[in-house]
This record gives sequence, C-alpha cells and structure tokens, in this order.
Amino acid sequence: MRVQNKSIIVTGAGNGFGESIAKRLAAEGAQVIVNDIDTANGERVAAEIVAAGGQASFFAADVTKSADMKALVAAAVERHGKLDAMVNNAGWTHNNKPALDVSEDEFDRVYAINVKSLYLATVHAVPALRANGGGCMINIASTAGVRPRPGLTWYNGTKGAVITTSKSLAAELGPDNIRVNCINPVMNPFTGLGASFAGGELTEERLTKFRSTIPLGRFSTGEDVGNAVLYLASDEAAFISGVCLEVDGARCV
Repeated sequence: MRVQNKSIIVTGAGNGFGESIAKRLAAEGAQVIVNDIDTANGERVAAEIVAAGGQASFFAADVTKSADMKALVAAAVERHGKLDAMVNNAGWTHNNKPALDVSEDEFDRVYAINVKSLYLATVHAVPALRANGGGCMINIASTAGVRPRPGLTWYNGTKGAVITTSKSLAAELGPDNIRVNCINPVMNPFTGLGASFAGGELTEERLTKFRSTIPLGRFSTGEDVGNAVLYLASDEAAFISGVCLEVDGARCV
C-alpha cells in the first residue's frame, strides 16, 4: 500500500479525472475525502470506493468559496486526524472559440475555478499540512499551459498560472516540508469537458485529428492521471517538488 492511511482531499472527484484519482489513491490505502459540488456523483464515488474495500467519504464544497474550502480542510482533519495531501483537480473551461468571443462571465468563471481555487486551497490547506509536519499539494494543470493553442486562450492562461504558481509554492513551502507539484494531462475527450475542449460534437473526424497530434497515438485516461498522482502523493516522491509531470503521450515534445 503506497499511501497507507494518508489523509487526502481530491477536489472535483465526482467524475472524470478526479474520480479516477480518488479511486486509485483509495486502492493504495489512502483515506480519501471525495469533494465535488455535484452531491449525487460525489456520494456515488465515495460509496463505490467503500464497496471496493477502500476508505472514503464525501464532502460538498465549492472550490471558489473561501468558507467552503476552509470547511473542506477542517472535515479532513476532523475525520482523519490530519491532512497529508491536497489534490486540486476541480476545473472548468469555456468552449473552444475565438478569444474575443469569450464573455466576461466565462472569463471570471474559468479563473475562479482554475486559479482562485488554488489560492484558497493554499490558504486553508497549508496550515493543516504544517501542523502535520509537512505533506504535499498536487495541482492538475494541463498541456494547454505548456503548448497553448488557439480557441482556448483564457483556459490556457489559467493552466499556465497553475504551473507557475505550483513552482513558486514549491520554492516557498519547501522549508515547511511541503512538496508542491503539478500534472499536465492531455485531453481526455470522454470527460465532462470533452466537447468544450473540442469546440463541438465529438465526431470521429475531430477525435482523429486531435489524436494524430499525440505521438503515442491515444488520449490520456483517468488511470494514467491517477497513477501519476499516486506517485507524487507517495513517499517514493519524497524529494520531488516543483515538478510538472506531463501525462500526454509526448504531445508537448
């Protein structure tokens, strides 16, 4: 068991990458707080983890609200006695379209969910990690922050911010024995945001065109991302900090 009895929060864990991350961590012994604003799916994921023999419970919280994030961290400490790791996975994107066509409301929302949430996670989780003698934060960024393409300009900007912020936090929080890393997945068209990334219906033509840009010839899966998070959350990565791990089949090469 690679993360036995580690107390870990996974935001946006009601579906997609977050669900896979939560299940992979639980399978390796973690005590997982499944977080989402979607109560039905969040409770489903937690129940499926427990049914499989893992340890998990659900906590509803909006990652863009300070009070909610404070309560989320407090729940992990109350339920598990500590916090070992915070996985900031919750994310959103505007539809793929020209930069000038993205509304101000869409701009505000993508920055709130993708960037402000990281600020709030840091404000509320770092004291708990310090009290535990250290730990780690793992932020799910994107290849869009490394190899930005037209149509997702403002989303790309948020993921660039996540990458830079993760590196800066790693340098700042290292003396507290807190590691900060991020993961850059390539698109998985079958998550809830797939059609938004693609800019419309996921036709075979669109999928084939995007897949052709990935040297390994396939999209990322939840298992790919879950395995990467598991490594970074484990003691195997005890000297890994300030790293952005590209889980992208060499797309960014």
